[in-house]
Amino acid sequence: MNAETSQSAAHCACGPATDHTDGSKQATAVDPDIKKRNLSRLRRIEGQVRGLQKMVEEERWCADVLTQVSSVQEALRGVSRELMRNHLKHCAASAARQSDGDADAVYDELVELMFKYAR
Repeated sequence: MNAETSQSAAHCACGPATDHTDGSKQATAVDPDIKKRNLSRLRRIEGQVRGLQKMVEEERWCADVLTQVSSVQEALRGVSRELMRNHLKHCAASAARQSDGDADAVYDELVELMFKYAR
């Protein structure tokens, strides 16, 4: 098994997640307030992206378009921060308290997430 395969097969701190027919998994602990804030942010970002499409269609000045792209990227980073906070608070903390083996898997997962999304 190569490193990429083992990383994708890494155990998630959320514990056993519900598998859906499409292969996706469902989180086991989601803070309702965080979920509400993230959905609101994502809807706002969706509107920003539609605005970007319109700017490109209208051949707006590149600097203006790039400024809006940067704004969308920062908004997405905000959603990522909230998701990471929820993961740390509800999933990783619980798994780390379970046992040393679970804690080590959680630490590995968190390091991987930080490096993967810190780009």
